[in-house]
Amino acid sequence: MKYQPRKKALILLADGTIFHGKTVGNKEGTAFGEACFNTGMTGYQEIFTDPSYYGQLMVTTNAHIGNYGITEKEVESDSIKISGLICRNFSYNYSRVEANDSLESFLDKNNLLAISDVDTRALVAYIRDKGAMNALITTEVDNLDILKKQLAEVPDMKGMELASKVSTKEPYYFGNKNAAYKVSALDIGIKKNILNNLSQRDCYVKVFPYDATFKDLKSFNPDGYFLSNGPGDPEPLTQAIETTKEAIKSGKPIFGICLGHQVLALANGISTYKMHNGHRGINHPVKNLQTGKGEITSQNHGFAINREDAEQNENIEITHVHLNDHTVAGIKMKNKPVFSVQYHPEASPGPHDASYLFDEFLENIKKHKN
Repeated sequence: MKYQPRKKALILLADGTIFHGKTVGNKEGTAFGEACFNTGMTGYQEIFTDPSYYGQLMVTTNAHIGNYGITEKEVESDSIKISGLICRNFSYNYSRVEANDSLESFLDKNNLLAISDVDTRALVAYIRDKGAMNALITTEVDNLDILKKQLAEVPDMKGMELASKVSTKEPYYFGNKNAAYKVSALDIGIKKNILNNLSQRDCYVKVFPYDATFKDLKSFNPDGYFLSNGPGDPEPLTQAIETTKEAIKSGKPIFGICLGHQVLALANGISTYKMHNGHRGINHPVKNLQTGKGEITSQNHGFAINREDAEQNENIEITHVHLNDHTVAGIKMKNKPVFSVQYHPEASPGPHDASYLFDEFLENIKKHKN
């Protein structure tokens, strides 16, 4: 390992609890966000670049981070989206044939503050028991009084609209323009591998900004509509909810993932809520109520839809449930080709048990088009 100056660093949680660590590399300063943890053993590069993590301090439960380097094909957006990284052991040296750079270099290029040598088992256990909360990581260990005041002013994730921070500013196209099918996608934090999955199924996609109207989406004359994943609270996304209502009225197929799933629920009058701790990892068990089969899924969300509301809605059928806490993991509309899930069938990282959902979306498109 090359020599690294290891300066003192710490994590300060909103309730005043402190955990100690050391700097990664030479970067110093302070980063704010909501502290959350991901239980995945691999896929750190995809996690760090996932727009759904915007505004969050990522605690990785895997003990070693950086040991297989990074590669350009494993980014899910154009930059790192987490606010900061908290880990146990940071690997400056890496070993993988496909890797073309170190994680340290990747973090430096994206100007991201990271701290290691943290007792992440204790930190995760604390967050798990106390719930997700705002926090900061800092090398300015002698300025705690000032930092505590700054942390107190950081807004809570509940009620925070973040889709505008990660959405495209202008519409763009993805895939083969001569593909058999056309899809209008509402970008409220879309991952690149979602677009890859649609393109691989002979779909030409036009991606629209988070505040696009239904008229905008309809102008592409699509065969179906897609509602993407993304960060923050779904309730402030009033335009996206209204756009979804109009898309539902069109009768064309709709597929929503994660934040898109929550937006679809809100468009159907189903409320959402902030979870005590979200689901973030690549081994979450889900049961498909239609087939009776279990799926191991990749998940990343801090909000969920209200199960009681969904059960009482005469137009909605619950299709999937999370087996750990029985939260709603999927819904569909009874009389329309419209469905959504609270997890990531495109994985990246994670298992591919749920990739069939893209096939179901395509089958809906084919049926509607014929």
